[in-house]
Amino acid sequence: MANRRAFKSDVSFLEKISMGAVGTHRVFKHLRNQGHNPLELERGSMSFKIWKNIKIKRIRVPDILCVDCGRRVESRAKTSFEISMSHSLSDPERGWDYGLNDSDFVALVICKRVGDRPIDWRADELVQYISVDDLRSAQRNNLIALVKPKGAGEGFEARISWPAAVAKSAGTIESVTNDRIQYRRQTDNRMITLSLSKQGFNLNPVVREGDAIFENQVLAAVVPVVKQFPCSGGIARDYYIAQLSSSSLSERYTATKALSRSTEVSRALIGKMNEKSEHIYVRLEAAASLARHNEEQGWSFIEQCLKDNYLQNRLEAVIVLGEIPADASCQLLCSVLMDNQQHPEIRAGAAWALGELRNSLALNALVDSFSAVDEDIRIEAARSLAKLASHFTEEIVDKFPRAAPDKRPGIAWALSKSGRFKLEDLLNALVDEDARHWVSYILGTQGQQKYIDQIEKLKERDPEVYFAVTVLWKIMTSWVYNLEEY
Repeated sequence: MANRRAFKSDVSFLEKISMGAVGTHRVFKHLRNQGHNPLELERGSMSFKIWKNIKIKRIRVPDILCVDCGRRVESRAKTSFEISMSHSLSDPERGWDYGLNDSDFVALVICKRVGDRPIDWRADELVQYISVDDLRSAQRNNLIALVKPKGAGEGFEARISWPAAVAKSAGTIESVTNDRIQYRRQTDNRMITLSLSKQGFNLNPVVREGDAIFENQVLAAVVPVVKQFPCSGGIARDYYIAQLSSSSLSERYTATKALSRSTEVSRALIGKMNEKSEHIYVRLEAAASLARHNEEQGWSFIEQCLKDNYLQNRLEAVIVLGEIPADASCQLLCSVLMDNQQHPEIRAGAAWALGELRNSLALNALVDSFSAVDEDIRIEAARSLAKLASHFTEEIVDKFPRAAPDKRPGIAWALSKSGRFKLEDLLNALVDEDARHWVSYILGTQGQQKYIDQIEKLKERDPEVYFAVTVLWKIMTSWVYNLEEY
């Protein structure tokens, strides 16, 4: 039973981070559509990758930075709309606003399930923004509702909410008075009335008569809420260079990330990278910015981090390399993947990062890693090869018949997931009994309609594989396939 509970815990965690990643992607796109120049600031905020064994404690920063105006945005995805944050009453580093500046914004977006998998989420089109300064001001003036944790331990978190009146449906604002807002619901033309008093607090309207409103839109609250804010621009690289010397760790980290978009800043970044008293992740980010501009000192520092005494620093360096689209990144990651002296999760991380790069130089290393003893390495290599198979199908199909039997399962799975091949591509791969088994699997896991017109060629070439493929199609299209007992 312990394993079952652990599995459910992993799924629950994956659901939460997947929803957060989908929400952050939506906010990122929304900002770009407004004219901002967004950059992912908190690494991993737009990904749902889980590292199980090596836990990375990153610098607390907002999820997104607009490089042009310097505004930072913390994205918060929710399944039901309310202006609320989890908050620790005992640990300041777990407070809702730790690492945030008054000038930052919190973006709220609703996410809804669209499938059965933990990663199946879709973000709503509506994004709403609230300044951190306004949220803090309301908190100082006790314009909040605080729900304390049920447990007595220090690890339990409270929840702060800023009272608001929220539209349950799309419609049009009909009237705004001192004590209420009325809107006409779009679906049935019915008039809906919302009080401007909630939980003992007076709410301030943020809409006017005649406004078209959306489902989950805030109509009144104890804080101002907006659907967009303009990019004022005007932030030059000298501003970020100056921020490298800020007393705030969050701001120094932000500056190193922002300068990855600038040129002719090598001296400032090299100085920060070589500052031994600086936080390692600020130094690593400075090195990454240098590497993006192909500065050798940046590559050298990242390579040193791959041998760091602390595994979390090695893993962070691996993840950083997966964000730099260069042959040098690919080569360093291949070296890590094939290094038997490296920790298995570091090697698995390198396999994952190679999939992010989409570089054909990684093909041999990924295939060779299917011989690794650790299953997590093989799994991440297979997932990455599937990503590459969408771009380099011909090269991967060519490797299949020449691969050793222990490497063929990973190649076969990657090809089956990509589905980019033609049946003719696999006919020449029927070189031995093992290859025939895996070709049956590759074709049998595809949609029947996709290859039904070509299947006669397989029947002529290899009747036994043809039979196996058609049996698989029959089973996998049956209503009992994947039927659960509960």
